[in-house]
Amino acid sequence: MLRLVTLNLNGIRSAASKGWLPWVESIGANCMGVQELKAQAEDVSNRFDVIDGMKGHFHFAAKKGYSGVGLYSRKKPSAVVTGIGNAEFDAEGRWVEARFDTARRKLSIISCYFPSGSSGPERQEAKFRFLALMAPHLLRLKAEREFILVGDVNIAHKEIDLRNWRSNQKNSGFLPEERAWMTHALDDLGLVDVFRRLNPHPDQYTWWSNRGQAWANNVGWRLDYHLATPGVAKKARREHIYLEQRFSDHAPLIVDYDISL
Repeated sequence: MLRLVTLNLNGIRSAASKGWLPWVESIGANCMGVQELKAQAEDVSNRFDVIDGMKGHFHFAAKKGYSGVGLYSRKKPSAVVTGIGNAEFDAEGRWVEARFDTARRKLSIISCYFPSGSSGPERQEAKFRFLALMAPHLLRLKAEREFILVGDVNIAHKEIDLRNWRSNQKNSGFLPEERAWMTHALDDLGLVDVFRRLNPHPDQYTWWSNRGQAWANNVGWRLDYHLATPGVAKKARREHIYLEQRFSDHAPLIVDYDISL
């Protein structure tokens, strides 16, 4: 069984100060994707590069204190790929892919951090550029191998995926164009929203604003995903959003797959 976790840390050092490391050591993960490291290589070295026996592979942003992704794995990958081949977004540290290839199977596990457009029109346009690049990139990858992409996609796909959907239809994260991209990824590219396949229930969120009483009242958004190719998606058995402790403004999303690396 493969236990795969994703969590936007909102700063790896911040999450560590809130008990993230002991929690990782308690859950028995095989792989863990993390996003928004807000750290550089020197901050991670000898402190966060190995967690609970899982070695980390990272894609850092050029800008200090910004973005960055990591993927921890108990098994050594056959290859690690960072970036998507685009200078703008590769400078922001948004993609790390670990490949676990054998003679019979090609499988990638990816930690990815999609841009947020909430800070203003300029970043929203960057988000749209990223989405335009990501669709053909995922299609090419799907033609070559099975994969599970985990991460903060910064899109709530449907009305069930956020509490206050009526008042957010003109806000980044729930714009028609963003939702249409997610529909395209699922319906046309053939990817699977693994959590939603396993859990069709409302009020399942992974991010809560720090404003007001959003967390206390569960006024949240489901922004964190496992997006998988159909073959490996069929192997998903259990999902869990961990809510007992808070390490970040996001919650960890855990899925168990009936596969081994």
